[in-house]
Amino acid sequence: MSGSDNSLLYSRVETVLASEITDRHLKVGGQLPTEDSLIARFGVSRITVRRAIQNLVSRGLVEIRRGKGTFVAAPKITQNLKELSGFVEDMHALGRKPTARVIEREIVNADAAVARQLALTRGERVVRICRVRLADGIPLSFDETYLPLEIGQKIIAENLKVEPIFSLLERKYDIPLIEAEYKLDAVAADNNVARALTVKPRSPIFRIERTSYSTGSRPVDYERLHYRGDIVQFVTRLVRKTAR
Repeated sequence: MSGSDNSLLYSRVETVLASEITDRHLKVGGQLPTEDSLIARFGVSRITVRRAIQNLVSRGLVEIRRGKGTFVAAPKITQNLKELSGFVEDMHALGRKPTARVIEREIVNADAAVARQLALTRGERVVRICRVRLADGIPLSFDETYLPLEIGQKIIAENLKVEPIFSLLERKYDIPLIEAEYKLDAVAADNNVARALTVKPRSPIFRIERTSYSTGSRPVDYERLHYRGDIVQFVTRLVRKTAR
């Protein structure tokens, strides 16, 4: 068989499987049929099947788990860093269904970092809220939010499974969010974050520190956001600074 014939064969296998993934006939997290099943289905060689699978891996559509098989990978979610927006707004813009699972809500004493970000004195009481944020049922982000006590006591009583904090601040409590400071780095997931995001400890994640400000540059919301590195990518558009 010629090289072009081989190319057509693995391309056909790849195209059919990619279409079944896109159409959700093969669901995210689901296992692909075995090599033997694919060989029988398409009437091709093992080499052809493996090359098609490798192409799907390169495209980020599937992932190979040693000793277990090949599984449909969660599609990358692209988040734009052009403007201040909340998780729910971001997911709706992408056509995803956002949900939340509340892990903790408590009143704690602000440590040095939290106090600095919220312009408070170390040891002052603040509200701490921890949530897992999901897109289409897939854990995407583990959020640790700190709010000044006066604001936080209102927010902590709300149904945070369905009500986004940004929306509550602006629409219910008339606290406009004007701007935010972002700090983003790549880290390894600790045990708590890994458990919340259902990934292995030490998996690569994005960690974002975000402080949101209201009128008069008043800090009203400090967050530590942990996004799955295998699902999320961040993009922005930069304008070239003109030479003087």
